[in-house]
Amino acid sequence: MKIQESAENYLEMILMLKERSGQVRSIDIAHELGYTKPSVSVAMKRLRENDYIAIDEDGYITLQTSGLEIATQVYERHQILSQLLMALGVSEETALKDACRIEHDISDESYQRLKEYFERHKGR
Repeated sequence: MKIQESAENYLEMILMLKERSGQVRSIDIAHELGYTKPSVSVAMKRLRENDYIAIDEDGYITLQTSGLEIATQVYERHQILSQLLMALGVSEETALKDACRIEHDISDESYQRLKEYFERHKGR
């Protein structure tokens, strides 16, 4: 399932905020990403219309099954790629920024090989 990079970023942020604080609202996403509330509201409307998220009457956002699958995949890629880059000696700040860029464009095949390599060699 391929969606736009910006949608992947929103879904990943919802997952991260949910893990951090237990609940997520549009304003939380806006603050975390430095976006305006209206921009986030438009994005949330699109994600809701495509059944990636649900928003309750109090404005709390939950990931639907398809949204959770995408968010989990992107978040895992981000974690593995940033850890791999740091293991190679890249500074944490740069590794986190670069992983965010790479996670959306890397092929599944290349990502799987990097992940397998990292898993075999971490802790050495």
